Amino acid sequence: MFRKQDIKITFSFFIILLFSLQANAQEKSPLLTGKVNISIKEGTFDCDLTLSDIPRIEDYVIRLNSGMNILHFKSKKPNDFVLAYEKSTTDSTSTGESLAYYFPKNKKEKFLPQSVQLKYTGKFPIAKDTIENYTKDDWRGNIAFNYNSLRAEGSQGAWYPILFDMAKDKKYEEVRYDIEFTCNDCSTLYVNGNPPVKAKNYRFQSDVPYELAVFLGNYDYSNISNTYILNPQLTREQIKQFSEMINTYKNYYAEKLETPFGGPVTFVETTPTSLKNGWLFVSYPTIMNIGWGENGLKSLFNPKTQNWFKPFIAHELAHYYFGTYKQFNSELGGIISEGFSEFLSLKVTKDILGKEVYDKKIKDKLKNIKDFTPMPLSAIKTKPSDDDYIDYAYESTPILLAAIEKEIGEKQMWKWMDTLLKTPTVFTNYAFLVSTLKASLKDDKKFESVKTRYFEDKKHIEHAMQTLEKQ
Repeated sequence: MFRKQDIKITFSFFIILLFSLQANAQEKSPLLTGKVNISIKEGTFDCDLTLSDIPRIEDYVIRLNSGMNILHFKSKKPNDFVLAYEKSTTDSTSTGESLAYYFPKNKKEKFLPQSVQLKYTGKFPIAKDTIENYTKDDWRGNIAFNYNSLRAEGSQGAWYPILFDMAKDKKYEEVRYDIEFTCNDCSTLYVNGNPPVKAKNYRFQSDVPYELAVFLGNYDYSNISNTYILNPQLTREQIKQFSEMINTYKNYYAEKLETPFGGPVTFVETTPTSLKNGWLFVSYPTIMNIGWGENGLKSLFNPKTQNWFKPFIAHELAHYYFGTYKQFNSELGGIISEGFSEFLSLKVTKDILGKEVYDKKIKDKLKNIKDFTPMPLSAIKTKPSDDDYIDYAYESTPILLAAIEKEIGEKQMWKWMDTLLKTPTVFTNYAFLVSTLKASLKDDKKFESVKTRYFEDKKHIEHAMQTLEKQ
């Protein structure tokens, strides 16, 4: 239930985030301040927010969820006045949940204040039960009110203003913030980058930029070994074992990639607004687990499902590196971010869970793409459709990477990933992908062979299968 139909709508490359100062040292992130009032009983937002320290961008849009009704945009600096605004029809990289706004300077140019205030409200449906009041689907970018909580994020859902540089294909969903949240029908408030608090009103602040995922409602939480679980459905002993597993995976990645993991992780357990959806997504340092019953963290302790579910956790943790420590864009951005995260999950599976579990994962991936004919990565010039994207990102690309590792060796594969993560670039496109491989190998003949066989040849998947079948 976690892959095909659900990840298709979650578009989790959206998972592209920032958690550490190290990843954002080159540019100061915008600052978001103000007040947010939420009711989980009414399904409402009432927001008065100001975005400041805005980078100077000529071709931009500001995304905001389409369910939000705007009172006004107001320039606060350099001058104080209400802004005229237009909606962009060329914001083709949005996943559909938001509208894109800009402030016209004249017929050809856009005006972007140094500081802009937004006042807006929104009212959203509440999935109160699974008998009559539920949705057909749930997905990452959904502003999800259920019977006792609100779940929302920024990358897709854009409940708060998201600045987007159209020329550089760069989102600014990670913001520093100083926001007072009020939810009078909640008992617990959580904003990404801060610990949860038992309160109805709280001022959340962070000088480190985060995507503003929020989880507000009536629930308890636990904290063992620096791993928070919000709304846990586990016993205390299971929570302890879960925290140990998380630290094992984090330490594995940090050692192999020679880069420290970014810090503590917070897991949220909640139910979907729909009947059947179940998936995970990450807004570091938050990992959301959405699902009913056995689609929750309990699956980790069921002998029948634990080896199926643990790689999903490893995948989400891998997004600290591919998606947080390093952001990816361009036509291959999502495929690279998700493909390498899934490949890292396979590495955890093989080295920690065992080769038998790993072999089954590879076999399942090959089965999943038996009716899929992917183009070579070198031939992809536009972002694939949702259906194709899932097969590229989670199935065929990890297969290619596993075959490449077998060709170049494990040591060189880790070196390539390290180079991918630490090489500065504006666009993480195909040229960037192969240039980092070439720089890592330092063997032109081997590089040309790998590039041709796995990135250019129409039979690249057949080549990968043949390589993986070799003993």
